[in-house]
Amino acid sequence: MKASISTLGILHPPLARPGRARRFGVLPGFGLSMGFTVFYLSLIVLIPLSTLFFKSATLDWETFWTAVTAPRVLASYRLTFGAALLAALVNLVAGLAVAWTLVRYEFPGKKIVDALVDLPFALPTAVAGIALTALYASNGWMGRWLEPLGIKVAYTPLGVVVALIFIGLPFVVRTVQPVLEDAERELEEAAASLGASRLQTFLKVLLPTILPALLTGFALAFARAVGEYGSVVFIAGNMPMVSEITPLLIITKLEQYDYAGAASIALVMLLLSFVLLLFINLLQWWQARRGLGKNL
Repeated sequence: MKASISTLGILHPPLARPGRARRFGVLPGFGLSMGFTVFYLSLIVLIPLSTLFFKSATLDWETFWTAVTAPRVLASYRLTFGAALLAALVNLVAGLAVAWTLVRYEFPGKKIVDALVDLPFALPTAVAGIALTALYASNGWMGRWLEPLGIKVAYTPLGVVVALIFIGLPFVVRTVQPVLEDAERELEEAAASLGASRLQTFLKVLLPTILPALLTGFALAFARAVGEYGSVVFIAGNMPMVSEITPLLIITKLEQYDYAGAASIALVMLLLSFVLLLFINLLQWWQARRGLGKNL
């Protein structure tokens, strides 16, 4: 069958034969693509992580439990996950404000501000840690003004939170920014014309639209903060039971050739991170289903 030319001059392909659906894709079929996906994920993710289980299995249960529940280890868990959660919550609010400013307003130097958001991505974490330590130390530019007020940042848990906020902010901004750009402003204008206040418009119109992106940015910032080492190790002070993070404790055990103990602590971190991220993903799924139900 020859191709036909429409009245608009557009060339149409010949009609497919009845009962035969043609599938077209740039990449090869499902079998090869799925095989490559499984192979690549196994090589990069599953096989390295499985070594944590195998190495931890060399310990009996009592030794394993003692290694992962020692007072020093529990203190590092509390600091690592607590500081990561607090930093992600701060970035949730600050990242939304930064993304809103970049999307909704025009001002001199906007492109420079937009580029600065990505600086923590490109900056080596050790450089960030040294810079933050120099800034917030007792003789630093900001530390010399904060310490007389009773606020000590460097070499305290507060310094850990500050470092995690620094490295986590871009995740929230870059996740929310495209969603804000695609949001329909006509809905906000319609809500305002119907007498809704700014707070009502934000809570009822804008927030449901950007909430999935906010949760995604929060999850990314939290996951990044849990595993952060380079920027934290300089500003934390690394005092056991006070400002020692779990990644540093793992490095310490490796330096002591306690590979099984290091793998056991890393395994606990992996399981806790997985549970928390699973909860966040379930929350995203529930929010998406809820939004779909309202639209129907």
